[in-house]
Amino acid sequence: MSPVSLNMSREWPIGLFDSGVGGLTVLRELMRQLPGESTVYFGDTARVPYGSKSRDVITRFSLEIAQFLLQEKVKMIVVACNTASAFALPTLRSRFDVPVIGVIEPGAQAALAATKSLRVGVIGTEGTIESQAYTDAIHQRKKEVSIFGQACPLIVPLVEEGWLEKPVALEIVKEYLNPLLTHNIDTMVLGCTHYPLLKNLIAQVAGPKVKLIDSAEETARTVGRELQRLNLGVQGGSVVRRYFVSDAPDKFEKVGERFLGQVLPGVRRVDISQWL
Repeated sequence: MSPVSLNMSREWPIGLFDSGVGGLTVLRELMRQLPGESTVYFGDTARVPYGSKSRDVITRFSLEIAQFLLQEKVKMIVVACNTASAFALPTLRSRFDVPVIGVIEPGAQAALAATKSLRVGVIGTEGTIESQAYTDAIHQRKKEVSIFGQACPLIVPLVEEGWLEKPVALEIVKEYLNPLLTHNIDTMVLGCTHYPLLKNLIAQVAGPKVKLIDSAEETARTVGRELQRLNLGVQGGSVVRRYFVSDAPDKFEKVGERFLGQVLPGVRRVDISQWL
């Protein structure tokens, strides 16, 4: 973890970023678990998706966004994107003197705590699965765990279209999960921030014997513990929510409302490329 700046204030907000709207599931959990904390959210809607891009490109994008968030005086950065967490986290931690938390490690720790058979499935974007980030994070703690990955590229557009209740959603989830379930896993990591919106459907297909790990929930818990450890938890005062995107704020507001479960007021567009 990066050293903490002595000039940091507890009252500063937590910064979060994602390639688009998916990270709002992490924000939703932060709002539920840490309701007194103010937040600044950035969605890189001009360059979404991240899942099919290279490590170097995603790292560059992440550095630009982190620099912008620091200009907004955040006391912590949450990389609310599995692909960016997989590719850019070490660089972000080495470059900036604020705590930087990703979504991979919390999910990996929770999966390890949950599995009894030591057989874990991970579903995510192509980038997350190909990075082997969850495999590495789990094996750093316990080598004996067998991990089976499944890329699910169609789930993100499905969720963003709001087709959660349509028959096609069930068929797509079955198509991706059935091969994974043949490995007799007892734990499945939802390795993309869009997937919590389909948690009920995924649970229906996976069955009651498979424990689902929601990285958004686990990340929020980790943020709370880290704030407490660093003595950075807010002490009171008003709560402020700010939202920024790199393109199409109107569309972000419309889709984001479904993710967050409430209206997103005053989303602002910024030219993110100037921040590196």
